[in-house]
Amino acid sequence: MMEWLLWGILPYAVLVIFIGGHLIRYQYDQLGWTVKSSEFLSKKDLRYGILLLHWGIIFVLIGHVLGLIVPKGVYDALGITKDAYHYLAIGAGIPAGIAALIGLLLLVRRRLTNPKVKQTTSKADTVALLALLVVVGSGLSATFMNIDSQGFDYRTTISPWFRGLFYLNVQPELMTEVPVWFKTHVLAAFAFFAIWPFTRMVHVFSLPFMYLTRSPMIFRKKRKNNAA
Repeated sequence: MMEWLLWGILPYAVLVIFIGGHLIRYQYDQLGWTVKSSEFLSKKDLRYGILLLHWGIIFVLIGHVLGLIVPKGVYDALGITKDAYHYLAIGAGIPAGIAALIGLLLLVRRRLTNPKVKQTTSKADTVALLALLVVVGSGLSATFMNIDSQGFDYRTTISPWFRGLFYLNVQPELMTEVPVWFKTHVLAAFAFFAIWPFTRMVHVFSLPFMYLTRSPMIFRKKRKNNAA
C-alpha cells in the first residue's frame, strides 16, 4: 500500500497541484507572477550565483532527460555499454550538480545575510530556495553514492517507472529495490514541484514575447535649469 501511495498515487497528485496551482495563480495573481528581481538592491554574489545555478540546472536537466526519458534499449542499439554510459553520466553530472549547488548556496547566503535583500524575502522565497537546495543536494549525494560503475542501474528501475507514469502504466513495484538516496531525491523533487506554483518559480514559464513587439522606450537625462 505504501509503495502504491508513494510511487503510484503521489506523482499524479503532484501533477494536479502543479498544473492546477499555475492556472489558479495566473487567474488570481497575475501581478505576483514575477521573479521579483532584487538586483537593484545588491549585485554581490548575484551574478556568479545566478550563472552557476542556471547553467548547472540546465545540464542537470539534460542528464535527467537522457537517463529517464531515453530507454536503455536505445543506448544498447547505439553500442553504448553500461560502463560507458555510467562514466559519461558521472563525468558530466557531478560537475553540473556541484555548479548548481555552489550557485544555490551563494544565493541562499545572499538572501540570509544581506539586510536589504533579506527584508524583501518572503516566506515563499525561503521555502522555495530551501526546497531546491534539498533537491540539488540529494541528487548530488545520490550520484556520489552511485559512483561505482557496478552499482545501481536506475535505467532498469526508476526510468521505466517514470516513463510508465506518462502512459498510465503505473509500476510502483519497480521502485521497491531502489536505494534510499534515490528515493529521497525523487520525493524531494515531488515536494519541490508541489510548492512550485505558489512561489517565484512560476517565472520559468514567463517568456518575454512582448518585448519583440512593444514600442521602444526612450530614456532622457534630466538637465538642471540654470538661472539666468
